[in-house]
Amino acid sequence: MSQKITIDPITRLEGHGKIDIFLNNEGNVDRAYFEVPELRGFEKFAQGRPAEDMPQITSRICGVCPTAHHMAAAKTLDDLYKVEPPPAAKAIRELVYNTFTFEDHALHFYFLGGPDFVVGPDAPRSERNILGVLGKVGMEIGQRVIATRREARELISLIGGKVIHPVFGLPGGVAKALKAEDQVRCREVTDRVLDFSLFSLKLFHDVVLANQEYVELITSDAYTHRTYYMGLVDEQNRVNFYDGMLRVMDPQGGEFLKFPARDYLKHIAERVEPWSYIKFCYLKDIGWKGFQEGSDSGIFAVAPLARLNASNGMPTPAAQEAYEEFYETLGGKPVHHTLATHWARLIEMLAAAEMMRDLAALPELIDPNIRTIPTETPKEGVGVVEAPRGTLIHHYQTDPRGVITAANLIVATQNNAARIAMSVDKAAKGLIHNGNVSDGLLNKVEMAFRAYDPCHGCATHALMGQTPMIVRIIGPEGSVVREIRRDGPKPSFSNGGNRKCSLKKRE
Repeated sequence: MSQKITIDPITRLEGHGKIDIFLNNEGNVDRAYFEVPELRGFEKFAQGRPAEDMPQITSRICGVCPTAHHMAAAKTLDDLYKVEPPPAAKAIRELVYNTFTFEDHALHFYFLGGPDFVVGPDAPRSERNILGVLGKVGMEIGQRVIATRREARELISLIGGKVIHPVFGLPGGVAKALKAEDQVRCREVTDRVLDFSLFSLKLFHDVVLANQEYVELITSDAYTHRTYYMGLVDEQNRVNFYDGMLRVMDPQGGEFLKFPARDYLKHIAERVEPWSYIKFCYLKDIGWKGFQEGSDSGIFAVAPLARLNASNGMPTPAAQEAYEEFYETLGGKPVHHTLATHWARLIEMLAAAEMMRDLAALPELIDPNIRTIPTETPKEGVGVVEAPRGTLIHHYQTDPRGVITAANLIVATQNNAARIAMSVDKAAKGLIHNGNVSDGLLNKVEMAFRAYDPCHGCATHALMGQTPMIVRIIGPEGSVVREIRRDGPKPSFSNGGNRKCSLKKRE
């Protein structure tokens, strides 16, 4: 008889989720499902609100990455009102955003993903957390982690007004100019942040790369998928977190697409599956071929590993050296090993720290000219940034008064959703055999999604304005005798994907 294993809740991620693993009669995995049961409606909340409210509304989606939504919203307002921020405003925005990227990557490495390597994937569940990490690396390093993150967050508060929900982004610029003493403070913090980033990368070398068992786990087939990759790049095709063109590379490492954010609907579509509320993105240029990898499948990835694969290099010297070592060690571009995302994340953390240092030194950082006042009648705007978890797109349509009539958010975890589902399924099939299941093995299955640092609070949105609901009446023998459904109306945006949300019984 077949057996079902459920991991509920899954751990060390933003949001909620569970994994259902179905074993066949031989005790091997038939299929593993990564299910996201939560649902939020921020796209609907936005309708009828002034567009200028969006940086504040969308930053409430998630308390872990509010700066990403705040910045994407501010950039969408720039496009909506056709205004270009002055150099000082752009420098301030980029300084805040790179500080946020640094801080968020540090959070994931030390608190969420790091315990699997620093403490060990088979360690007792009670030790696979930040306390277990501190027990391994020592309190002195732990205090340094906490102190550096605190300084970075204080810097965001200094410039952005708040660290959890920033209030500085406006259409055409920012709300507050920086003073000379603020710049001095920024330069002091960035020096320590850069030193900490170099230390973290060395720690990864010493703890992970020096452990052959970990290297074999990272490069194993259970955690490998050959897919397309997408990320923002600058004019030299280097990684850029704040601005640029979207570049898509094929599984062989060749450039497949390169387009501005405003053209995203031409290339990205979304669909749903009956077992999750998350929407699955794919490349329209190829089409949906199911949960499979390879050049014939439209599934793609975003996030740190994808950004490195989609680029020709990093924008700063120390990060570029680390980038080159990354590919030399793992056999060249592209790297398809999902767990290598942890290493890529630390390379990006170093790049963000170097960018903070360079931006903090710019003379224009304290220029009082921080805003271009909008004069155009708004109609439609699209903005994009690279959230720590990957590409984040905001799209607003308004009436002539600037009131939102429709909003579309494609967040990083949506872009990654199909690959995450594949990763969980493949890891389960590669690790569980003959019905032998342990807590350590199940944690290794969770490691397949944890590498992406998913945020399901951000990724589960609805345009329908009501939650689709299914009520089932189960008879004494366990069969469904009646089903009552409530499905929402069709959404305002159409991008070629299937957006109907429903849950069905697994056949």
